[in-house]
Amino acid sequence: MSTTQFFQQVRRYYPITAISEEAWSNLLKEKTYRKGELLVKEGQVPRRFAFVCQGLLYQSYFPPEGEMIIKYFFPENRLAASVTATMTATPSAFAITAIEDTQVLEYDFSAFRKLVDIHQDIALFYINYLEKHWVIEKEPLEISFRSDTAAVRYQKFLQSHEHIIPRLKKYHIASYLGITPTQLSRIISSK
Repeated sequence: MSTTQFFQQVRRYYPITAISEEAWSNLLKEKTYRKGELLVKEGQVPRRFAFVCQGLLYQSYFPPEGEMIIKYFFPENRLAASVTATMTATPSAFAITAIEDTQVLEYDFSAFRKLVDIHQDIALFYINYLEKHWVIEKEPLEISFRSDTAAVRYQKFLQSHEHIIPRLKKYHIASYLGITPTQLSRIISSK
């Protein structure tokens, strides 16, 4: 695993200094999650963020009806976390599971928050990252799930996730779209 890969991604959001990189590097710990292993368990109070170096994770939950719903995929070069639960130190409503063997660099969130307070460039990275992935990307998805048909959502998924589709099973895609695998099969065959 490479901290070089991590900091290349960080600098896509904001150009942090060598001093900030060194401080952040001291927090990074390498870890491997095997296929099916949980990074975060539902109900756990998570304490870490994980940068995906190699592999693929998904965030899911089980509503009262009982069928798993996948909320998000975390491929390479993304930060994986149950963000709200980690930020508020409360039990996670979601689980994060490895779809395949996954290598990550993890860091403790409370230690990272101290760096945000000390290093303005890390704070600006953090703001830019949250804005892009938790505001700008999230709002259109929420609107789509309320207004688009399953077929339209599937087409949007193909465009936005084409780089990971070969690594997913049909049930992953169906779960993300909020439909059954049978409904997904019908949509695919009607194209």
